[in-house]
Amino acid sequence: MNRQVLIISGPKILVGKPIIKRTRIPIEMLLELFSAGWTKNQILESYPSISANSLRAAFLYLNDCLQQELYLSIPALNVLVKATLPAKV
Repeated sequence: MNRQVLIISGPKILVGKPIIKRTRIPIEMLLELFSAGWTKNQILESYPSISANSLRAAFLYLNDCLQQELYLSIPALNVLVKATLPAKV
């Protein structure tokens, strides 16, 4: 499977976030659903524009990112999260 055919990104689509082609469904949303306990079947039923091949392509994309070290380390992520939290009033 060629994930580049199913996963696209560009500056004019969701601020450059990778999405499933012909949808506005970002890869990060799929991860959020899985981490919230959704199953593959629940996702496919709830989002009929996503195919099983699209889900596999999303995980291939994430695998490519990790292999190319395109991720934030945990300390960097903590700094990013702290920087985006509102200040205490």
